[in-house]
Amino acid sequence: MKVGVINPLFEAAQDVFKLMFDVDIEKGVMKIVSDMLGSNDANVVLGVTGDLKGSVIFGFPNDMALEMVRIMSGMEIDEIDGFVSSALGEVANIIGGNALTILAENNCICDIVPPQIFVGEYKTASVGDGKALVQTVKTGIGEFEISAFLKDR
Repeated sequence: MKVGVINPLFEAAQDVFKLMFDVDIEKGVMKIVSDMLGSNDANVVLGVTGDLKGSVIFGFPNDMALEMVRIMSGMEIDEIDGFVSSALGEVANIIGGNALTILAENNCICDIVPPQIFVGEYKTASVGDGKALVQTVKTGIGEFEISAFLKDR
């Protein structure tokens, strides 16, 4: 997978976090891994089809996920429930859609499938014989990860 694929995801996340949460973000560590789910409490998986095929996972720690939803809804929530999961899925959907728009401007046409949200003690998801690129993202409300396992069709 090309490192350049992560840039549209980061750029889209940057725009969405500024617009929805009034928070600036910056890149942290980038690494290559053979599994995609780490120790995050809430993971949103977006399937990608088209010129690129695979998955993108947004991994959020518990406190950050709850703070994001508090900012969005104005409600104090103390656990990741169905409402929080749905909100995180929408945030990931918006970021994913915006990233695909950026890719389309560079003649890479893709679609995303509805998000799947995994909450709790999921440790890994195999990426088969390939590798995933993980970009740590730092924000004023926490640090999260964008993991991309995308292959050219």
